[in-house]
Amino acid sequence: MQRILLADIEGMMTDTARPDLSASLADRLTVERAVSDLRRSTPVIITENAQAWLVLPTEAATAGAMIELLPDGAPLTLVLTANRAEALGLMGDDALIARRLRSPYEAGLADPTHPAGSGAPGAMPLTIEAPLPAIADAAIRLMKAAQLLPAALIVSLPAPISGLMSLPRSLVLEATLQGDPRLRRLSDARVPLTGAEKTRIVSFRDQVTGIDHLALLIGEPLGQDAPLVRLHSSCITGDLLGSLRCDCGEQLRGAITAMNDAGGGILLYLQQEGRGIGIVNKLRAYALQDDGLDTVDANTALGFENDERDFAIAAEMLRQLDVPAIRLLTNNPRKVGHLAGFGVEVRERVQHAFPGNPHNRNYLAAKARKAGHLLPVEE
Repeated sequence: MQRILLADIEGMMTDTARPDLSASLADRLTVERAVSDLRRSTPVIITENAQAWLVLPTEAATAGAMIELLPDGAPLTLVLTANRAEALGLMGDDALIARRLRSPYEAGLADPTHPAGSGAPGAMPLTIEAPLPAIADAAIRLMKAAQLLPAALIVSLPAPISGLMSLPRSLVLEATLQGDPRLRRLSDARVPLTGAEKTRIVSFRDQVTGIDHLALLIGEPLGQDAPLVRLHSSCITGDLLGSLRCDCGEQLRGAITAMNDAGGGILLYLQQEGRGIGIVNKLRAYALQDDGLDTVDANTALGFENDERDFAIAAEMLRQLDVPAIRLLTNNPRKVGHLAGFGVEVRERVQHAFPGNPHNRNYLAAKARKAGHLLPVEE
């Protein structure tokens, strides 16, 4: 197990400031209810000053879910992130781009796995035709929170629509800021594992999203000055199904073994599939990789950033476990800076990498070249 002292890592410790988080729990629960509606393809209304917009995920709009709700003759506006716009060949200086559409079905532009958004022959010519709606940023925040494609179809409303959830833009922006998880520690049980029979699992529930995260306490880590810790994002395909497209399963099992051999450690199992984009979007990214994109470019072609995870969740779990200092088991030095920004003292980075296979060599190479992971790259 290779150990690298932090003094040998240049430029990885950042001064990431904790954001000013002013949204109340009630506000965040309101936004979470809107997120739940969107995941069920139910539109929501976002307001700004005296104006109101109907907002629907593009993947629902392409199925015709909002046709009956559209005001007659109302212009449709598709909002895309700059990453998705760039993949479509649209140029703009802002973080978001808007395009006027002829029908909801053209919202397929937001999905590179959809014929309209694939760039295939016959796809419509692309131009930026619409000014950016005032609530565009809030709409995209909601889509990301729902782990939907980061794009929205927006319609200006001449009059309110009863029965739909309505919330102001300012509330959405405040309540979707990362960095303030509301975790509640719930259960604690002994769970012997293969390779680490002396293990306890502690569960934490996010009181806003309802998502559960786990802390695996292997051996006796809580009595150590700076226990070995790994942040492991859930990977259904790798951890559970044994997928060869990534190294997640090997990292999970290898971390448990390393911690057991070291006399103790904490593995934080975080429900942040696909670096925070969700299992459905991760499978979309896999389809794009089959068409020639690497793992980083596939995420950005979908409209996401390379990494959408909220590292404040891990920091809060460590705080509740009363673990202020750690030795971080990772091949991603950027995690050091993320955790430091949320008050976790990372005394050492311990290298954690495994040999590739024919199915994941390109994936590992892209993480090394584009995402800063310290991995051997086969030329």
